[in-house]
Amino acid sequence: MAIRISGLNSGLDTDSIVQELVSAYSKKTEKYEKAQTKLGWKQEIWKDLNKKVNTFYKSLDSVRFSGGYNTKKTTSSDTVKATVSAKSGAVSGTQKLHILSTAQAGYLTGGKISLKKAVTRDDGTIGYETVDGKVTSDTKLSELGFDGDSASIRLSTKDKNGQNVEKDISITKDSTINDVVSQLKDAGLNASFDAGNGRIFLSAKDTGANSDFTLAPTGASDENAKKVLGFLGLDTSTSAYGDKATKIEGSDASIVLNGVLYTNSSNNFSINGLSIAVNGVTDDANDYMTDGVLDQSKIANMSDDTAITITTSTDVQGIYDKIKDFLTNYNNIINEMTKLYNAKSAGSYEPLTDEEKDEMSDTEIEKWETKIKDSLLRRDNSLSTVMSAMTSAMSQSITIDGKSYALSSFGIKTLGTLNAAENEQNAYHIDGDEDDENTSGNTDKLMAAITEDPDTVVNFMTQLTSNLYKAIDDQMKSTSLRSKYCIYNDKELDTQYTNYTKTIKEWEQKVSDKEDYYYKKFSAMETALGNLQSQTSSLTGLFGN
Repeated sequence: MAIRISGLNSGLDTDSIVQELVSAYSKKTEKYEKAQTKLGWKQEIWKDLNKKVNTFYKSLDSVRFSGGYNTKKTTSSDTVKATVSAKSGAVSGTQKLHILSTAQAGYLTGGKISLKKAVTRDDGTIGYETVDGKVTSDTKLSELGFDGDSASIRLSTKDKNGQNVEKDISITKDSTINDVVSQLKDAGLNASFDAGNGRIFLSAKDTGANSDFTLAPTGASDENAKKVLGFLGLDTSTSAYGDKATKIEGSDASIVLNGVLYTNSSNNFSINGLSIAVNGVTDDANDYMTDGVLDQSKIANMSDDTAITITTSTDVQGIYDKIKDFLTNYNNIINEMTKLYNAKSAGSYEPLTDEEKDEMSDTEIEKWETKIKDSLLRRDNSLSTVMSAMTSAMSQSITIDGKSYALSSFGIKTLGTLNAAENEQNAYHIDGDEDDENTSGNTDKLMAAITEDPDTVVNFMTQLTSNLYKAIDDQMKSTSLRSKYCIYNDKELDTQYTNYTKTIKEWEQKVSDKEDYYYKKFSAMETALGNLQSQTSSLTGLFGN
């Protein structure tokens, strides 16, 4: 780099002259910098729009399958005891529900645990005496009175197939209450020790008779194991070694729907399109048992007086709302695209340099840049292609049972270019929609169609939205210019941005090289002038003498 000396001898403003001489190169650099800035803004706009399109694209899953429509609704006359929901295949009409029992998980509340010591009674037998002190999770079995070396307890449960499963728990006199609780957890129970109440609480992981559990000595005559269960308050049969436990047996839920008995290990039933969750009983199950077993012949004569009434019908409003929500989402995205495509030209507006920004307020800068950003997708080919694919899919006719339908068949139409608000000519409106000031006064053909033939409406909408889904999907396929799930050529724009960075660096180097060139020239001129001035001074001095 040349030494940059200002006009010491010439008196010239060398810096200004050099900048003027290289201005053409600087302008070229600035041109590429502004182009790159605009490209960066364009990428941001595309990314934001692409994200919205992807969100809409994914949302179509809820409307392009019949299961996404709430075609049925159902009510329960007693929502405290039973809540009911209906799937699309549920039969419309009234049904009677009796609840004989709810599912219960096996639950054991341990007896109160206390510290004990062995004592010899007058008759020579060994007994146990409670001593003062607080029982904690770290209390050892020996402190509860257990003086054996070890014991084994067997936990018996059943698997999902009803097969017996047994797990043995090994305990020594040095085992703590926490050790025992941990082993019971590992064996498959919900287990905890409440130090405040001094009790162990156990429950099965699931409701139902098959999920119930029992605790017993591993060996039928294992006296040590009986002592352990007793000291831990887990024995339900005797209080010889401590307080007895209280056990609630695991049981199944039993309901009668339309005279037919159903049982389940949980309180949730799924029957012919109905999902029924029970939470209370309507009848005494004992009244319908023979020899302890529910008797279908007795159940068949149950009175409707105690029954819960379940009413199922077509959810006309639910289907309508689903279609309306879809159209709202579609309108939002197509209106934004239309606005971007029809944007006014920014004319000669270009990104501002730092010097230009220094002369403007923040508000002026924002307005200036917004004008440019708003115009960047104006008449964009990629945007036009996506819009065309979407609007074409929405305008297609669909044949159902030999009859052709379009959105207009159900009173769903656009307002057209002349009647629609600016940039909303592609948006759809529902005739009779009370929330739409443009069409609220028209006859509501959609609601009437759903009421008369909901299956046809749902069939039409699933096909229409499937076509729209495919149309968008086709626009988001990966190519050499774009990534998958991208509606614009992101790869191409990234390459252009990188190329601008390279070009800008090249022109910055050209400016620097030209500056060095001119500064060298001026430096040589200043040196020559300095020499000339020195010689002149010498001659002047010589003749003056």
